[in-house]
Amino acid sequence: MKQKLGVKKYIRYADDFVLLSANRSELKRWLYQISDWLGQELRLWLHPQKVTISTLASGVDLLGWEHFPHCRIMRETTKRRMFRNLRKGSNEATVASYLGSLGHGDAYEVASVVKNLNS
Repeated sequence: MKQKLGVKKYIRYADDFVLLSANRSELKRWLYQISDWLGQELRLWLHPQKVTISTLASGVDLLGWEHFPHCRIMRETTKRRMFRNLRKGSNEATVASYLGSLGHGDAYEVASVVKNLNS
């Protein structure tokens, strides 16, 4: 990202990444270059429904959370999956893992529900 494209601000985790820029045309250019390189060099393609160019104020969807400038909110699908798994029955380690994950965002209400489900 830094050497080839000159991207100064980006977030990467495994195969997920977010590029940040104040210039929309720069983001479009990077998207084209990344897509072209992935196709030619690795025979991989970006998922068309998972690629967006949007403002930071509208939130960045990454790793099960919607990230905003001043808060982080758990994605609804992530929340539903968590509660479905809890209803099936979970051990203490799984519940502790969910509570630890919830502690990284603004999910106090969800954490209290998880605690009550397993009391």
